[in-house]
Parts: sequence; structure tokens; C-alpha cells
Amino acid sequence: MAMIDEPLYPIAILIDEIKNDDIRLRLNSIRRLSTIARELGEERTRKELIPFLSENNDDDDEVLLAMAEELGVFIPYIGGVEYAHVLLPPLETLCTVEETCVRDKAVESLCRIGSQMNESDVVDWFVPLVKRLAAGEWFTARVSSCGLFHIAYPSSPDMLKAELRSTYALLCEDDMPIVRRSAASNLGKFAMIVEQRHLKTDILCMFEDLMLDEQDSVRLLVVEGCAAFGKLLEPQVCVSDILPLIINFSQDKSWRVRYMVANQLYEFCEAAGPETTRSDLVPTYVRLLRDNEAEVRIAASGKVTKFCQILGPDLAIQHILPCVKELSSDSSQHVRSSLASVIMGMAPVLGKVIGIDLLSQSLLPAIVELAEDRHWRVRLAIIEYIPLLASQLGVRFFDDKLGALCMQWLEDKVFSIRDAAANNLKRLAEEFGPEWAMQHIVPQVIDKMNNPYYLYRMIFLHSISLLSPVLGADITCQKLLPVVIYASKDRVPNIKFNVAKVLQSLIPIVDSSDVEKTIRPCLVELSEDPDVDVRYFAGQALQACDQQMMSS
Repeated sequence: MAMIDEPLYPIAILIDEIKNDDIRLRLNSIRRLSTIARELGEERTRKELIPFLSENNDDDDEVLLAMAEELGVFIPYIGGVEYAHVLLPPLETLCTVEETCVRDKAVESLCRIGSQMNESDVVDWFVPLVKRLAAGEWFTARVSSCGLFHIAYPSSPDMLKAELRSTYALLCEDDMPIVRRSAASNLGKFAMIVEQRHLKTDILCMFEDLMLDEQDSVRLLVVEGCAAFGKLLEPQVCVSDILPLIINFSQDKSWRVRYMVANQLYEFCEAAGPETTRSDLVPTYVRLLRDNEAEVRIAASGKVTKFCQILGPDLAIQHILPCVKELSSDSSQHVRSSLASVIMGMAPVLGKVIGIDLLSQSLLPAIVELAEDRHWRVRLAIIEYIPLLASQLGVRFFDDKLGALCMQWLEDKVFSIRDAAANNLKRLAEEFGPEWAMQHIVPQVIDKMNNPYYLYRMIFLHSISLLSPVLGADITCQKLLPVVIYASKDRVPNIKFNVAKVLQSLIPIVDSSDVEKTIRPCLVELSEDPDVDVRYFAGQALQACDQQMMSS
């Protein structure tokens, strides 16, 4: 080892480790490439290290992935951007391996390097690489090439640009579905850098060819790019050429394609404009809301509020609201859950125009049906949006229609619902104020403390601890504290140690005199309880009392 020249020592270690049977050593070696490159210097890195990596025939995907990642940030170690082309050969090789994640990382690194290269170097080195990959015998090379065109194209002269467009068109017609999928997936990025005059001629033809593809996995990727492509075109061209594609896709025989249309339709509406949406896309959206496949209805129902905002109240009431009523009792729990998460947003859109009374007759039945759904996740989605709805529609609407529901959820069989309902009461008290809460919430919470089931009594205690900071010291002392003290006599230990925790939370809220006269004696009594947990939490609360007294 002493006979090896000192400057050669790092690369000797690298060669030994990178050919080692132990994958950990090979990985460690690859991840130390930047360190070794710094020791070798820029020239020797270009002339020795990179060629060595190009010839490396490691067959472990983890090692190849690490190499693809390292080379993407290697420009500073080879002498800067003017030598960036040196990094292309090993990455080109990695673009042809079978493992998808390795190819994807190699393409990502090539894009990073190509975007930094000088225009002349892109033409001399990067474009030939793209052409070689696109003409590759193995499908893996052609798949990788699709992700590189948007880097190669802008720097190319007109004649070369025409050749690149033609090459991409051939990839869109490739015999291998996986190549066509890659072409469809990257077509949007390519379209963004192609000149406007070629969008309608060349790129649109590619879209139309891929739209007719026999593989649904290709067609759904075309849908994904339609909205982005439509935004690049002039509005009238978008309506005349892209709109028919969207409408056809919405009736595709594959539910996965229809699902993608439902997912992307709102984005396309933004590109097409409100007028086109109202005149041409309403039937399409209604059809998706009533699709036979639950997955399609899930995607469509998740966009219902956004769609109503584009349509306006009149069309929404006429076309969308009947579908919402149907979906609120859909056979799929996931459809109802998707609708529940967005339906509250419809209320302010419609309520400002049709009025609260008509809104109660039209939208509220669907909300109530979802609020009482047999699946708890659907109910949970509704609960979380109740305060937002209350703030937008006002206290009168809430008192008349939703107040009873909010109290009903406190006695739900599922803890997550009860917990969300307690937090819901706090947010409502914050929205409508202490006086409203004193009138509509506090009496009902106090009444329910006599519930025979201890789990329900626990959630009412929790509600008290959440409401107290909002209601203030006076109401807490007069109305809530006596209830908590009464609960300390409960026969269930879980209730008693929760009483101790609630009392501890009330210490900063009430006056110190109330702490000493009412809270401390109760805690002292609990600290002598037979149950160890009750004694523990009472002791914690008493310590908080002492700290409060010392600080005051």
C-alpha cells in the first residue's frame, strides 16, 4: 500500500470499494464521490473518475440510484458548466437500465445539468444524447428520452427543433405502451416550451393521437395534460379543439379515464372560461356526478363547491343541487365523505342569492343527512365545517337548523365524533360570543352531566374545560364550576380524575379566592381517594394551586 502514489490513493480506494461484493461498501463509495473528486481535482475527475463510472457495470439498483443522484450535482467538481457534457455519458447509460426509479433519477439529473449548460453545448452534446435515447433499441431508453425534450428544445436551431418535434411525435406512436405513457406524461412540459404557432399543428395532433390510444393508462395521462395544454392555447382554440376531447373523455369506457376527467375538470374550466363552462361543461359534470363508478363520483363530488362558484347560484340550484341531494345518500361511504368535506362551501355561494329560508329547504336536508350518516368519518367531516357554516350564515340559521345536531354529536357512540363535537362547541362560542353560549350551550351541557353513561359524562367535562376560557371567569364560577365540583362525587374513578384535570385547567381562569374556597378543598378530598389515578391527578392539580398562589 505504501508503494501507491499518494495522489492515486483515493481513487485506488474507490476502485476497490466500488467493486467489492459488499453492497454497503459500494454504496458508501458512491456517496463519497464528491469527497474523492475534491481530492483528485477537477482535471483528474474529468479524465479518470467519470470515465471509470461510465464503465462501471454494477447491477445493484440501490448503487445505481445513488450514482444517478450524485452525478446530478457534480458540475462544481469537474470544472464548471463548460465541462458539464463530461457528465452525460454515465447518466445516459443509467437512462437505459430496467429499474424505473434509477431511470427517473438519471433523467432528473440530466435535466438539472442540461438546464445549466451553454446553448452551444446543449446543441453539440445534449441534443444528440436525446436523439440517441429516442432511437434506442430498448424501450427503457425511449421512455427516458421523453423527459428530456423540454430541456433540449429551447436552445436548438429551427431545423433541429422541427426534428425534435417529429421525433416526439414518433414516440407518441411507439409500439410499446410504456413509451407512449411516458410521452403522454411529459407532453405537457414539452408543450410549454414549444412556439405558439406549432401548438395547434404539431402538439395538438400528438394529443389527438394519444387520446385514441387503446391503453387507458395512456389516455388518462392525456387528460391530466389537457388542462395545462388548454391554458397555453388561445381561448377560442381551447374551446374548439380541446373541449371536444374533454367531453369525449368524460364518456370513456374506462372508469380510470373518467376519474381523471372528474379530477381535472375544474382546472380545465379555468382555462376555458366561465361562459364555456356554463354552456358546454355542465352536462359533462352532472354525468360524472352520476357515474356508475364510485371512484368517479368521489372525484367529482370533491369539486362541487368550486364548480358552483363558476356556475353561479341559478345554474348550481338547477343542475348541481339535485345531484348533491342524491349523493348525500349515495351507496358508497367514500362518496358521502368526499361530499361532506366540501358541501359546507356551497351554503355561502347559494345563501347570499336565494336567501336563508330557501337554502334551508334546498341544501340543508343534504347536510343533515350527512351529519347523521351511519359511517362516523362522514359525520366527522361535517362537524369540522359547522363553525365555518355558522359564521357565514349567521346565528339565526344555526339556532333553527343545526343547534340540536351539535348537542346530539356529544352523545355519539364514536369517541372521535364526541371529541370533535366538544371542540365544535368551543369554536361556536368563540364565533357567537359568551352571551349566546350561555343561553344555548351551557344549560344543555349542564343538563347532560346526569347522563347514566360515564363516557358521555367525561366528554361533557371536557366540553366545560374547553368552554371556560371563552366564557370568562364570571360564567365559569357561577355556572360551570359547581357542576364540576358535583361531578367529583361521581362513583366512577375515570370521572373523578378527569374532574381533577378540569379543575387544574380552571385555576388560571377563576379568581384566586375561588381557587382557595372551592377548588382546593375539592382537590384535597380527591387526593385522599382510594383510586391511585385519582390521587395522582389531584396531586398534580394541587401543585398547580400552590404555584398559582406563589405567583400571585
